[in-house]
Amino acid sequence: MNTSSKANIRISEIFGPTIQGEGHLIGQPTVFVRTGGCDFRCEWCDTLYAVEPKFKDRWKLYSAEEILHQVELLSQAPLLITLSGGNPALQPLSDLIELGHDAGYQFSIETQGSVAKNWFSQLDHLVLSPKPPSSGMTNDWTQVNKCIELASTAEIVFKIVIKDEVDYQFAKEVHKLYPNYPITLQACNTHQQSSETITDILESQRWLTERVCEDHWYQARVLPQLHALLWGNTPRR
Repeated sequence: MNTSSKANIRISEIFGPTIQGEGHLIGQPTVFVRTGGCDFRCEWCDTLYAVEPKFKDRWKLYSAEEILHQVELLSQAPLLITLSGGNPALQPLSDLIELGHDAGYQFSIETQGSVAKNWFSQLDHLVLSPKPPSSGMTNDWTQVNKCIELASTAEIVFKIVIKDEVDYQFAKEVHKLYPNYPITLQACNTHQQSSETITDILESQRWLTERVCEDHWYQARVLPQLHALLWGNTPRR
């Protein structure tokens, strides 16, 4: 690898250290590297500032070295780097992962599985989050399968956002397709841009928890958005 890579990674924000707020790594200290741009437009997206082209004037191009330097200034010691978006799979992240590993960092990525990259083979954790019907998006299962194939050495888990019963049944179908991988379920936070109260968030979480228990779906893990419980719906940027 060249000692200096081009500034060709589109970044929306880099922040932390904080905790991973959702999914199987919930509560783990991390620095977020959020890329800009996405090939999906989910109805309830909570990071439109990293998705919509109208926000691209806020995004900046960085090299892998520049990103890792910012992460090191924030973290002061190696920890988990969470690659988020948007869809981080759209960006050329191989050099960043290699540099980070050399410095003692680990990498987790969350993606809907619509784009598979060879550098998935370098990941420590791959969180696949196919989008349910409430998102208004359609999943390409061929691409999801390719993501799994390329990330064969990573820890692979599924995370499904659940808004309603239709989404819940979708999640069960996903688990039938991929029974060998852990699956986490997360109640959809439908009011990201409002002052939705903790009570509202917990009500959705209780419904999902009770639904899983009623169904005796003991393979599923029901987890909240911990950051929403701690800090509400205000983006932590």
